[in-house]
Formats: sequence, C-alpha cells, structure tokens
Amino acid sequence: MMISVIIPIFNEKEVLDELFERVSSVLSEITGDYEIIFVDDGSWDGSLEKLIGFHNDDQRVKIISLSKNFGHPAAITAGLEHAKGEFIAMMDGDLQDPPELIRDMYGKLSSGEIDVINGRRKSRKEKQKKRLVIYLFHRLFVKLSGLKEIENSGNFSMLNRSALDAMLAMKEKTRYLPGLRSFIGFRHDFVDYIREDRKAGKSKMGLKKLLGLGSDAIFSFSRVPLKICLILGLIGVAVFMLAGIYVIFAKIFGLAPLGWSSTLLSIYFLGSIQLTFMGVIGEYIFRIYKESQDRPLYIIRKIYH
Repeated sequence: MMISVIIPIFNEKEVLDELFERVSSVLSEITGDYEIIFVDDGSWDGSLEKLIGFHNDDQRVKIISLSKNFGHPAAITAGLEHAKGEFIAMMDGDLQDPPELIRDMYGKLSSGEIDVINGRRKSRKEKQKKRLVIYLFHRLFVKLSGLKEIENSGNFSMLNRSALDAMLAMKEKTRYLPGLRSFIGFRHDFVDYIREDRKAGKSKMGLKKLLGLGSDAIFSFSRVPLKICLILGLIGVAVFMLAGIYVIFAKIFGLAPLGWSSTLLSIYFLGSIQLTFMGVIGEYIFRIYKESQDRPLYIIRKIYH
C-alpha cells in the first residue's frame, strides 16, 4: 500500500540533502509505492529551490509551496490534506526525528491491529533549558487534558487512512496536532526513540514559540483554566465574607479599625484576581474570534506534483 510522508520545511537548506537521502532510502526498503510531500512554509534561504531539484530527479517527491510562513501546524495540515497514501507519516524537517523509525512504524501499522503509531521520546539531546520546558509542558498538558496517548510525543507519527480522515474532519484554526491525534481515539501504539539535537542550522522553535504552542494546546483541550478562575473566585468570596463579618463585630465592640495597609492590600488582591480572570477569559474569546473569522489555515502559492 502507498506510503505518504509529510515534512514541513522552513529554512532547512543545510539538512535537506541528508534528510531526502535518508527518507527516500528507508521508504525504498519498504515499498516502491510512496510519495514524499515537502511543504515549504515560506522559506527564503533557498530551501524551495533545492526541493525543486529533488522533484525534478524523482517524481515521487511532491512540493506544496505556501504563500508565506503560516506556521508548523498549518504546514503539516496542508501536507496531510494532499496526501494520497494509505499510510501517512508526519515528521519534522530538522532530522531530530530519525527517518529510519518509519520502518518500525509501518511494521506495526501494516499488521492491521493498530491505527496510530506515535513516536515517543525516551530522552533528548537538546539544550537543558529546552528539555525542561518541554518536559513541564507535557506533564502539565496530560494532567489538564487527560489525553495520555501523547505524553512525550510530538508530531512524529504514522496513521492509517481511517485515522487521518477522522483527524482532518476537525477544522479548528488553532491546531495542536498531537492533541488532535489523541482526541480521535482509534487504537494507538508507540515506538520509542532518543530525540537527537539539530544536525545543522538554528532552531525555529524558540522559548516564545514553545510557550505559545503550549498555551494553544492547553486552551484548546482543557477548561481547567476556567475552573481555576471559578475556584479562586469562590475562595475570594468566602475570604471577604469572613472579613465582612469581622468588620461588623469590630464596629459593634469598638475594636480598632483596619489600617490603610490592609485596605490597599485588599484592593490590590481583588484587582490582580480580576485581571487574571480577564486574561484567561480573553484567551478563550480570542480563539473563538479566530474560529468565527473562518480564514483559511494556509494559502498555497504553487504545487509541484
């Protein structure tokens, strides 16, 4: 059966030769019926020209060139929506995910007993700060969302056509792909591996983007932030009801009134709680607004097929 491999590319010219060689090599070992779909996400370093060279040499290489940089989830979605294979793999284009693992994923999927294979990271060779941020996010996300299938898993995965069709049926604009992959259900399994550091070039996923991706994931799959606001609000109500009772008794029995410091602290406390609540609610409202705009997730400039 045909295999499709989706690889988003954004300024990865330095690793493309090795990436293409390793991906095409492992696919050729499995079957001659495959396609490699590179999605150029607005690169400006010559990546697209190199990809066109691969396409000219091998017609099994397809290229989707987006009109600008729409971001990693949008680029992968573009590739998934144009994939023709019965088995569809997705992976990053920086060679941190070993292409050779596709062989193991295909072996499990082809048995027909599994629908989704997730690449699960046993350890990482990235910088310590990045490892810590990613570890904390995965632990927090699993606790808040209850989607245990994606713990220590990223985009690197392989699905059969039924699972992919279910995943593409979800049209939200804020897309955390590992979460969507877990949400559809089906039968999941894992292939463990050690995530390598980048082969070359600079990471496109800095701390700011990691935090943004984390917030998208949590607000898209959990209502816990709203529950926290409700609980804190009820605690605040209880505390200030007790404070009100104390003030009444203090007035009746002539106790010394509270000073300016306690009054200011109360005002600042209530103000900070209200601003926090507004921020959390604003995050949800912003995502509702993005959905209501119904803008396309990506715009294709040209397809090379």
